[in-house]
Amino acid sequence: MSKFGIENSTTEFKRQLNDALEKEVVAFLNSTKGGDIYIGVDDDGDVCGVDNVDALMLAISDRIKNNILPTCLGLYDVYAQEHEGKNIIHVVVSRGTEKPYYIKRFGQSPAGCYLRVGSGLQPMTTAMIDQLYAGRVRNSLRNIAAPTSRKLAFQQLKIYYQEKGFEINDAFLENLELYTPDGKNLNYAAYLLADNNSISIKVAKYAGTDKCDLIENEEYGYCSLVKATHRVLDKLEIENRTLTKITGAAEREQHRLFNARALREALINAMIHNDYSAEVSPVVEIYADRVSITSYGGLVAGLSLAECMAGRSMPRNRELMRVFRDLGLVEHLGSGMGRILQAYDSSVFHISEHFFEIRFPMEERALEVIAQDKEESGAESGAESQLLRILHVLQTTPLSKSELARELNLKNVTGAMNRSVNILLERTLIERTLPDKPNSRLQKYRLTSTGKQWLSDKGLDREDQSAMEQRGVV
Repeated sequence: MSKFGIENSTTEFKRQLNDALEKEVVAFLNSTKGGDIYIGVDDDGDVCGVDNVDALMLAISDRIKNNILPTCLGLYDVYAQEHEGKNIIHVVVSRGTEKPYYIKRFGQSPAGCYLRVGSGLQPMTTAMIDQLYAGRVRNSLRNIAAPTSRKLAFQQLKIYYQEKGFEINDAFLENLELYTPDGKNLNYAAYLLADNNSISIKVAKYAGTDKCDLIENEEYGYCSLVKATHRVLDKLEIENRTLTKITGAAEREQHRLFNARALREALINAMIHNDYSAEVSPVVEIYADRVSITSYGGLVAGLSLAECMAGRSMPRNRELMRVFRDLGLVEHLGSGMGRILQAYDSSVFHISEHFFEIRFPMEERALEVIAQDKEESGAESGAESQLLRILHVLQTTPLSKSELARELNLKNVTGAMNRSVNILLERTLIERTLPDKPNSRLQKYRLTSTGKQWLSDKGLDREDQSAMEQRGVV
């Protein structure tokens, strides 16, 4: 039996759920990186598994939600996973933004506040607690009042929750922490999730690889951020079309322009982690060779690039994370980065002080299909042009293939010309003068009545030949 791993500053093993759970969670919330707690794994890393997984997961969530302050909803996730045929429970805890976190019944005291030191716990001193409290981040969406005096409605959000099987009651908004801490006003998170707001997600489409030729500029928003997210996802699904390549074995190869899963995760991450307090919204830009998704705010303070690439999550807007997690838009805390890096390397990330951009290059095989389609389209266009030239040449008199080649300014009869003649024969627009002797050296070709009528119907009789030549058709 393989070892599951070893305990360290970000990993804690528990053979079974015990009274130390809240201490471990508080310590990870107060740490610089967060951490992972695995229940069903002993201290040596041997997997022993757990029973009654669903009931145990519910008990863990209830204890974290009810026994720790400040509230950490949106900063943790609980889910089951399997290892060598045994069920274990994985509790993912993000670094918190409203430190110090503490066990509710002990308050902000050394008995309630803990830090992670190596693979163990250490009670915080009073001085540590005071220092963390003094530096507490206070510009979270929960602490900012909604920037409007009009009454906000949440019918769209309620519908999404009802579709997921949640019961809606009078405490719906309060349970989602959509009020400011004093309970008097709806907060900025509520404003983002309301049926009507001033937030809009811009989706721009360009003809080329730069911003010179804008061909489409749409906005998705002024509604619940959840609804806006779904609308942008639908737009990306349309733009991320599937291309089909016919192989030499008459089989079909299908290629999407971009990895659909990575594209979805990038958009959702941008929506959740954007710094809306600066009144800047995420932007999606679609180019001829790539798609770019940009959110405002750069990396969350305290989260390094290496930690971000490793999938360590630290939600900038935990209220949004909690809602998106409830509605199934986020699978697990920190899972989105891993899915992106499964499909692309780290070069797709372009991070500055204020912006977090992901540029997805178009799949190489999709580009090959596009190039092939353009080549075939050009060839088909040229072939159709030659068909038309042959019809015009044959209007006056029947011609042999060698005579026809001279009229077409060809040095000799080519394979392309032979194919064009056969196509016109199949379409019954021309016919052989010696139909019973197709290979006769005296064979010539002439227009049929169908061919003459086709040219007449198209307004392409002999009198129009010079005009067509001037346009480059003939």
